[in-house]
Amino acid sequence: MIKKVFRQMLVTQILSAMTVMICMLVDSIIIGRFLGVNAMAAYGLSNPVLLVFAAIGSMLSAGIQVVCGKSLGCGDREGTNRCFSAAVLLVTAISVIGLVLVFMLSSPLCVLLGAGKPGPDNEVFSLTKDYLRGFIIGAPAFLCSMIMVPFMQMSGNRTRLVVAVAAMTVFDIVFDLLNVKVFHGGTFGMGLASSLSYYIAFFIGGAYFVKKKCMFRFSIKGVKKAVFGSILRNGIPTLVNQISLVFLVFLFNKLLLLIRDGGNTAVASYSVISTIGNICYCFGAGIGSVALTLAALFHSDEDRKNLQTVVKTMSHYAILLSSVVTVTVFVLAPFLVDLFLKGNVEARSMAVLGVRLFVLSLIPCSFNTSLKNYYQGTNRVGFSEIISALQSFVFTAIGALVLSPILGTTGIWLSWVFGESITLLFISIIVWKKNKKISLSANAYALIPNDFGAKAEDCLDLTVRSVEEAVAAAEKAEEFCKNHNETERNSKFISLCIEEMANNIVDHGFKKDKRTDHVIEIRLIFKEDKRLIRIRDNCVNFDPVAYMDLHKNDDPTVHIGIRLVMKMVKEANYVCSLGLNNLTLVM
Repeated sequence: MIKKVFRQMLVTQILSAMTVMICMLVDSIIIGRFLGVNAMAAYGLSNPVLLVFAAIGSMLSAGIQVVCGKSLGCGDREGTNRCFSAAVLLVTAISVIGLVLVFMLSSPLCVLLGAGKPGPDNEVFSLTKDYLRGFIIGAPAFLCSMIMVPFMQMSGNRTRLVVAVAAMTVFDIVFDLLNVKVFHGGTFGMGLASSLSYYIAFFIGGAYFVKKKCMFRFSIKGVKKAVFGSILRNGIPTLVNQISLVFLVFLFNKLLLLIRDGGNTAVASYSVISTIGNICYCFGAGIGSVALTLAALFHSDEDRKNLQTVVKTMSHYAILLSSVVTVTVFVLAPFLVDLFLKGNVEARSMAVLGVRLFVLSLIPCSFNTSLKNYYQGTNRVGFSEIISALQSFVFTAIGALVLSPILGTTGIWLSWVFGESITLLFISIIVWKKNKKISLSANAYALIPNDFGAKAEDCLDLTVRSVEEAVAAAEKAEEFCKNHNETERNSKFISLCIEEMANNIVDHGFKKDKRTDHVIEIRLIFKEDKRLIRIRDNCVNFDPVAYMDLHKNDDPTVHIGIRLVMKMVKEANYVCSLGLNNLTLVM
């Protein structure tokens, strides 16, 4: 089931990761083809500001994934709603402050970015300033759209995400073309076109959060300072990664203006490479984002088996998708560059080489991104922060500084391969040191402590797809209990709970859902102080706890199965997350 959930989440997460990058791609293509090299250079110089806002959005999104993942894993609905409310308040405050600051400080900001000083002979400065002002109008929608993604993923609302991203892309293309063909609004119009498309995506996605069936509820009363701190703290590794990328873009722009075969042409080429590269990064980022959510959920659930499954699955997709993207982009590099720089021979040649060298870094990059997100979700925040800094800036910057004096722009393009490869080696050395042996297995890289959660011999994992399997599962559970010296009475109770709940799901959940790939995963956990039953299924949403509360005054002879189970358990927690029903029973 987890592999399937990973696959389902991956598609929408990749598309969500492209929310920002698609608009950047569309803008850069149309700017390059219609507004010229100076406009393309201005767009490239603006990228650090765009990336700062993307960094803030990514930080909040990652923090939400960890905090909400943990609360969902524990069945804590109040904690989930506190996280949602805090996230809404944070993104509102940050977006308004950012919008005001960029408008007020746009001129000194352009100088800092390398656009030179304002003047009648400096077209790049005015073009950079115009683009920033157009883009920043959409900052609130831009950031809100980014934090909507994890909430909609957790609620299983993936179709709406796809529709929002598709609408954003279509409208951005339409608005960009209207700008260059009809309104002639220059780079300001290009930035404004992106802003308008962000608002369209925000309204499409945001419509879910005002519906009655939305699983998240906003309430200022429930928000505490600790929740803000937890979101920000758990999002720091992602912020480190994004801010490191901003510094790297800034460093590369400076180096390209100084080296012997550099200048504005090299900066324009780099803008094309980074735009294509950002789209390529979305595949690894999508894998890492899914890994982060699932790692936080299963770590909170103390589920060793599924944590190992997450590492195996993310490694599989890191190799598969990155290999396909690498080969495809390497072959199509000339065609892709022509979308941006068809009329400039020198810039085109430089960009084609840069794209081909860049994609050679994608496979190690996907591994690095997936692993650091997984470690972030399993409370190894410090390790994740170190990986983020080394991957996104330190090792790549060292490569650029060493290789560019020797190879010029080619040395800068090669620095991506150098940085990602050395980062992966660094991670491996740390993993081998902690495991006290060299191993390339997924279990080794999972870094699960020996004392994590319940011992393997104290856990029983069962899979049910039919009434017959439900009966067999109950019998296995009873035998498992007796082997752990549980009393005859308690063994019967545990067995009965499993059989009743599994049969209820088969009889009602399987029939109400038109899909044929139904499955129930049951885990029985023996701890020193309590016995836990966790039941997870992929049928239509059904909350037995709320259902029983709603029908508590009905005839006692109806709903007898659920009624019996609820009377036998000390505590029952239900939560719907990732499109799955999750019920935890404390005996």
